[in-house]
Order: sequence, then structure tokens, then C-alpha cells
Amino acid sequence: MIHEIRTYDLKPRSVPQFLEKTGAMAPERVKVTPLGGFFYTEVGALNQVVHIWPYDDMNHRAETRAQVVADGVWPPDNGDIILNMQSDIYYPAPFMKPLTPRKVGPLFELRIYKYGQGDIAKVVDAWGKAIEAREKLSPLVGAWYTDVGNLNRWAHLWAYESFEHRMEVRKEGNSTGIWPPPSGVSPLAQENKLMWAADFSPIQ
Repeated sequence: MIHEIRTYDLKPRSVPQFLEKTGAMAPERVKVTPLGGFFYTEVGALNQVVHIWPYDDMNHRAETRAQVVADGVWPPDNGDIILNMQSDIYYPAPFMKPLTPRKVGPLFELRIYKYGQGDIAKVVDAWGKAIEAREKLSPLVGAWYTDVGNLNRWAHLWAYESFEHRMEVRKEGNSTGIWPPPSGVSPLAQENKLMWAADFSPIQ
């Protein structure tokens, strides 16, 4: 299993237009392969949308993309408002739950860390031992490491009830020692963005 995380930078104030056109075509697109989640940013890099697509492997991805184009069900006609497109291929962490429809938000935080060579395995091991306790505070939507593109990247997506809930969870995690788990390695760089789910996202 691989997950493709696609990030689009849009022209300012064009997110509603993008979501309207995309949402109109999404029901036909997801008949081919399911959508993992679809989000738009509120804090961090603005005017961004992030969509996550699960595939069996790279061949499945290529076949699917060829099919939806040939059938005319994808992509939506948003080219005039897209400034930049980025695609990253990730493997899901072994402890990650499948991306199935569920209500866990409405606020989502995507954090992407860069680690040194060989460090990701240590992070996966440490998180696997501590994730059950951490999820008692708020749900983990996904955790992934890169396979194609920028290597040694660790991405994790969390769900929160509100901005206040996010701060409470982070404070409790640190004060109790639950989170972050000790892995013996530190990220070389960190970035994050706070997002809302699109109306047609299976994860809300």
C-alpha cells in the first residue's frame, strides 16, 4: 500500500471555487479508487489544498490515473487557479489505521518532519510503542514516511475538536511525558499546517 499526498498552491481567494469544482466531480472519481481525505489550509501556508489517495502500488496509481483521464472523470477544470502542484509518495506506518470515512475533526494538523539518514526506522519504532497512549488525547489520522521525492520525511496528520483542544492536548502530552515519544533522534526541520476538511472528504 502507498499513499499519494498531493499539495496544490492556489491563487488567493480561489479555494471555494476549487472545492466547488472538485466536489462536483469527486463522486465519479471515487468510484474508481477511494479518496483518503481532502483538506484546505487555515493556518500555515494559505490557499493550499491537500488530498490523500491510497493505492495498492505505483502500477495501480498509474493505471488509475490513466483510467480517470480516459473516462473524463478527473481531473477537475481548475488549471487556471493552480499556481503549483506537489506530489509525494508515502508508505503508511505499520501502526496507522486505514483511511476510512469517520468524523474525528473538524480541525486537522499536518506536520512534516525531515530526519537524518537512517533515523526514520527509530521514529517508527518509538511511535509504535507510544501511539496507543497518545491517541487517548486525540486521534491520529495518518503517519507516513516518504518513498519517492524528498526522502527521510515523516508526515503525521492529527484530528482535534478545536484550536483550544489542540493546545490542551499538546500541553498534556508534554506535561505527562506521553508525547513526543523518545526515539533518540531529533528532526532536522519541521513544518506544520492547520486545515479544515472539504465537504466531500470522507474524513471529517
